[in-house]
Amino acid sequence: MSRKPVPAKAGDRSRLEVMFDKPQLLGRVFGEYDQNLVAIENKLGVYIAARGNKLQIEGEASAAARARDVLTGLYNRIVQGQDIDNGAVEAVIAMSSEPTLEGIIRHDVSESPTVMIRTRKKTIVPRSAMQIRYMEALVKHDIIFALGPAGTGKTYLAVAQAVSQLITGSVDRLILSRPAVEAGERLGFLPGDMKEKVDPYLRPLYDALYDCLPAEQVERRIASGEIEIAPIAFMRGRTLAGSFIILDEAQNTTPSQMKMFLTRFGENSRMVVCGDPKQIDLPDITKSGLADAVSKLEGVDGIATVRFGVADVVRHPIVGRIVQAYEGPDA
Repeated sequence: MSRKPVPAKAGDRSRLEVMFDKPQLLGRVFGEYDQNLVAIENKLGVYIAARGNKLQIEGEASAAARARDVLTGLYNRIVQGQDIDNGAVEAVIAMSSEPTLEGIIRHDVSESPTVMIRTRKKTIVPRSAMQIRYMEALVKHDIIFALGPAGTGKTYLAVAQAVSQLITGSVDRLILSRPAVEAGERLGFLPGDMKEKVDPYLRPLYDALYDCLPAEQVERRIASGEIEIAPIAFMRGRTLAGSFIILDEAQNTTPSQMKMFLTRFGENSRMVVCGDPKQIDLPDITKSGLADAVSKLEGVDGIATVRFGVADVVRHPIVGRIVQAYEGPDA
């Protein structure tokens, strides 16, 4: 692919060189038809030229330095056996502007990244600065509130962490729940048994599970009770010990439902409450249990609150633009 150098301001131009030990991996760093290099060049306003195991980066000094960090970060991930897709490239470019991410971008390739989640099917690394904070909170705190728009990884990373802890035996059960708001208390009109009635509302949780565990293991663990997926109403009256408990779409709980759910917490457990405070489907007169709980519990010892924004959306870039358009420039 032929690419032209990107002009830089007079006096600002810098030329950096970076060398890699395994030139055979550079094809994967560059991407098909050099698409990764093109993305880096377009995003950062630099020009990248390859000569053997060396890359020369030309552009404004700070942009060239960021491009060097991005290329090093992508190379390190490939050395560690991780896949590089368009989303990963976009994420590393975005994170390269964060000074707190030096360990992610420049860590020693002989070591694992400091923040990661291992599951049976993949190793998951953060794709935004807020995901780093969230993944650290998932390890350190007993109860975590994850707030923010769709596509920021709130539920997915919680399920991945839960699967990781289930695999290692640090918890005995994985319990996934969400309110079935659309059906309310009128599940009877839906065909099938109770599981078949509520499964459509729980499908996003199943999708995350199947992405982290082989299908046969998901089915076997559900059948054995190691993994339980149920609407929030099924939690009443229980004490959930030795469990990783996730409540999704928590903005659609009432304050009484949220209090009931939070007080199910038992010994050797971890609880994650995910929701988007701006996407409440409750009747207008009903206060969201998520907003109520965060206002009462933020700052309580053992409880963490992580707030994602539009800039943290890690799905297709158009998802972030859609959220921005709906929520306004200050979202």
